Amino acid sequence: GWMWALPGSPLVFMGGELAPWTEWNESTGLPWHLLDHAPHRGVRDLVATLNYRAADWPAVWEGDRDGASFRWLEADNAAESIFAFGRWNATGHEAVVCIANFTPVPRPGHRIGIPWAGDWQVVVDTDAPVFGGAGFRGDALVLAATTDVPWQDQPASLVIDVPPLATIWLGGRLSA
Repeated sequence: GWMWALPGSPLVFMGGELAPWTEWNESTGLPWHLLDHAPHRGVRDLVATLNYRAADWPAVWEGDRDGASFRWLEADNAAESIFAFGRWNATGHEAVVCIANFTPVPRPGHRIGIPWAGDWQVVVDTDAPVFGGAGFRGDALVLAATTDVPWQDQPASLVIDVPPLATIWLGGRLSA
């Protein structure tokens, strides 16, 4: 989830979406049998979902070569090991905020800066049970609790429970 949201094209090498235990071997082929196991299907389903959701949210890829389409929001939180950045589409009317928790400790009530108050939704949550995650956040897909509280050099913010060892994409679109 983190790699898909970063600028540049994501790279998955020969069957990486199957979460194999070993490196790919050209003489044995891909280990399709791994899809008989839920954790491996979860990784495959996550990769498919990331591709699908990125297509729905051009902010994730549209400005890959434009530095103005990317901004670090949280890059110095060593105490909690949370990183966050925002991506904007070409018009600036759509944004995706990517938040990652790189520790096995959940971070409830974490404030994140966003470019505008309003309706934001969870686009991807890698901790969802369908991907093999624990479902720490439950089924909450809409985040309506945005405020005009400036945070991380952004004019608005929201508070979100960040699951352990997970990445969340939040998406927002400005009304025309």
